[in-house]
Amino acid sequence: MQHWRTGQPFALSRRRALKAALGTTLLPSLAECAQTSMPVSAMRQSPHARFQDVVVSFRADPKGPRIGRPFVGFSYEKSQMSGGFFSSGNEVLVRLFNDLGPGILRIGGNSVDKTFWQPGAPASRSGAVTEADVDALGTFLAATGWTVLYGLNLARNTPAGAAQEAAYAARILGPHLYAFEIGNEPDAYSLNGTRPATYTYRDFLVEWGAFADSVSRAAPQVMLSGPASAWHEASWTEPFAGDESRRITLLTQHYYRANGLSPQSTLALLLAGDPALPGLLAGLREASTRAGLPLGYRLTEANSFYDGGAPNISNTFGAALWALDFLFIAAACGASGVNLHGGGAAPGYTPIADDGRTVIQIRPEYFAMLFFTLVGEGKLVHAAQRLGRLAVSTYLVQKGSQRRLLIANKDPLEGVNIVLPEDFISERIEVTRLSAPSLTSTQDVTINGESPSNTGVWPRSPHRMERLKPGTRVFPVAPGSALLVFFA
Repeated sequence: MQHWRTGQPFALSRRRALKAALGTTLLPSLAECAQTSMPVSAMRQSPHARFQDVVVSFRADPKGPRIGRPFVGFSYEKSQMSGGFFSSGNEVLVRLFNDLGPGILRIGGNSVDKTFWQPGAPASRSGAVTEADVDALGTFLAATGWTVLYGLNLARNTPAGAAQEAAYAARILGPHLYAFEIGNEPDAYSLNGTRPATYTYRDFLVEWGAFADSVSRAAPQVMLSGPASAWHEASWTEPFAGDESRRITLLTQHYYRANGLSPQSTLALLLAGDPALPGLLAGLREASTRAGLPLGYRLTEANSFYDGGAPNISNTFGAALWALDFLFIAAACGASGVNLHGGGAAPGYTPIADDGRTVIQIRPEYFAMLFFTLVGEGKLVHAAQRLGRLAVSTYLVQKGSQRRLLIANKDPLEGVNIVLPEDFISERIEVTRLSAPSLTSTQDVTINGESPSNTGVWPRSPHRMERLKPGTRVFPVAPGSALLVFFA
């Protein structure tokens, strides 16, 4: 995925303004939409790790954020609709989606503005979307129970052309069609040659409105979303929420930490966290709330580093631990969900690697997505802790009498013993572990010591948990690993 951010390693303006804060420690405060920012100086793991005790307490907030469903989703290039990749016949992909539970698949990316509706054209024709492609997508969604955020060409299309495709997609996909998204990263149109250098937000607003009206007349039952900005949160996305509040139900924004082609885009930078992210998300939350958008805002395309990711960094287990943090931070900051971008087989950020037709590898980020869904929906509870310089995050999710605690230890050398307060004494305590040989591992990621085969079949269910002694309050978490604790 290519972005146009003037070649700077820090992609967003607010992020650049705060880059000097990278070396500071920010304790996670879910109620205040903050995050942990920790430097990671070494990527190796010690065979004789030291363990430090960390006492954690929790403070409930009745108005605090909630994790709803469907929160986790994938984002793919629209070009992958051809070739039968998204069809019920792709049994491995169906299994991998089903393991995550119901979610939202976003079809878009740069190729959405290069792909044309060509009814009657041969199936799998490059650059075209045909009835057969939409039909196949419909079978995939029916097999997985997922819905789709369906992208339509804005840059090289007409309102009538978009309406024709929307009408067919609405008829075939039915209840599995979540919403339409018109165009991709229009704030970059003036930079990538799609529009003149003089193209402005106001020009886009007029153009988008004509397409939106045409699409809504063709498929009045389907929701609209937008603007799918690459960055420019304050000057494009936030005003769009108010300007188009009568047309859209969901505000959409993209996020990448930095440029994958920059030598500064290291695993240490990724794991250190982005101090500007909470402010960015707070602006989107405020804009969508002020506009009264029913579905709030969603990061419909996101991942570690843009331009496909940083090779052998974005596809490591360290990136999976980053993804866990990122998903929880987005939830804490009021996002309705996140779609992690992927596709292809390059050594970059895709959670699932493919050859255009079939799955060829399950990458570390997929395990992070699965681990996040194991936590489940519920209210996020603020955690107070003293970590010193340890790169550890804790997140507590409560639903009724059930509590799930996720602990992510991104430190490659130091283990932690998480010590919980006495009121966490429970008769039923179960744990699940996410681990790999090292933070730089690109394979051999396991949940409770197991991984699925290349066919997507697990030896035993990834939902299986290990029962601990009732009343346990101390939970060791090894360096470079994550632990999920279930209390009931």
